[in-house]
Amino acid sequence: MALMDIAVIPLDTRECSLSGFVAGLQDILAVSGCSYRLHDMGTTVEGPVHLLFELAEKLHEYSFSKGGKRVYTVMKIDDRRDRTVRLGEKTASVKAKIAPLGE
Repeated sequence: MALMDIAVIPLDTRECSLSGFVAGLQDILAVSGCSYRLHDMGTTVEGPVHLLFELAEKLHEYSFSKGGKRVYTVMKIDDRRDRTVRLGEKTASVKAKIAPLGE
């Protein structure tokens, strides 16, 4: 299992808000079969690495399917093969190591 963080940004829109565009991307993610979590700067997706690459292409192409002429996509993939990694484990690990206030 791997994790992918992805942000897809259409560069040819006059809109300042991209929430409607991002909602369309979430529709693609909902039928992907992968677990995912939207956050303020993108979306993190969990799944087999080959499916993540396929999904990244679908998300990237979404802007063009809506008439876009230019899109900027940023993705990072963490493909760990020594153990299974699940969505939310990295942040949970860091939070467990943060000393409570006052210590």
